[in-house]
Amino acid sequence: MSSGGIHTDRIDALLARAHREIDEGLLPSCQVVLARDGEVVVAEAFGDATLDTRYNVFSATKPFVAGVMWCLIGEGRVDPAERVATLVPEFGTEGKAVVTIEQVMLHTSGFPSAPLGAPRWSDRASRLAAFARWRLNWEPGTRYEYHPTSAHWVLAEIIERVTGTDYRDVVQARITDPLGLPRVLGMAPDDTDVAALEVRGEPATAAELRDAFGVDELPATEVTDAALLAYNDPLTRAVGVPGGGGVMRALDLALFYQGLLHDRDGIWDPAVLVDVTTHVRNRLPDPLLGVPANRTLGLVVAGDDGKASLRGFGHTCSPVAFGHNGAAGQIAWADPATGLSFAYVTNGIDTNVVRQPRRGIALSSLAATCVDPR
Repeated sequence: MSSGGIHTDRIDALLARAHREIDEGLLPSCQVVLARDGEVVVAEAFGDATLDTRYNVFSATKPFVAGVMWCLIGEGRVDPAERVATLVPEFGTEGKAVVTIEQVMLHTSGFPSAPLGAPRWSDRASRLAAFARWRLNWEPGTRYEYHPTSAHWVLAEIIERVTGTDYRDVVQARITDPLGLPRVLGMAPDDTDVAALEVRGEPATAAELRDAFGVDELPATEVTDAALLAYNDPLTRAVGVPGGGGVMRALDLALFYQGLLHDRDGIWDPAVLVDVTTHVRNRLPDPLLGVPANRTLGLVVAGDDGKASLRGFGHTCSPVAFGHNGAAGQIAWADPATGLSFAYVTNGIDTNVVRQPRRGIALSSLAATCVDPR
């Protein structure tokens, strides 16, 4: 049935799909939220969770930090073409003096796995010392490889140099407070009311990996099960890792993307907002999947090449949908063609790296059809 362009039968199918893996014991809990026109269309929690439960959303955090950069760009305080070392001289060593802010935001800057973890990431002086030691893997701008955490530590430092304020507080003041959302980055150490991450399932077989990716084994990255489980530690969440340390509800993610669709609070310069939600600046191929990255200054665009599902969207999103998902199956996107935003979060770390993305594709495909196009 459809009412006001909203298909309740398709919403039921979406919720049933989300509930399925809870029933099967593959995930401990999840939340699903659809929003449109600034309002919640549906919000459900399954498993050991309520709608107020908060989750680690990992890289779905990145657009919140990028959102501050967009504010500074709109105010003329940051130029994407500027070299990082102009603002952060400590960064300009080991050949990195040529790296631009745009390259950092596009994951083409050449230091995807530059090391920075506990305890050094808790101290600004230690972070700056790490910047000075980082080396390039390739000539900046010539390749794309996803930077799980390194790039956004640089963006956080740029934010602090320009504003004179802790980047976590700037995200709250410039992004979440105006949107009416709670603080999402840099939780108090005694704030322990967050869904505990759990590893579930069995690893994918070599045959499954060959079927899905054409290889028997995926390359190792810093995003391991152990690294994700570290976010169960309140002290790790307190750090506010800018590339993956956000803590929030699916509701907060969905309403953040409604803010990007409408910006009724005037957070961003309109021209900048159009740029970051539509202007694809990075079409370099993903080294694993071989598909163009389709990245703007902080977001991923679905695209019209039939490869949107490999970028974290479903099969039914429009080509202009944009978003940024997170590790362990977190989903966040908005589709201007329907005005819909969708968020799915879970505290289950599915060790099957084939099943997890297929779940995301299925959920996004169902979600995108829950409302009629504008």
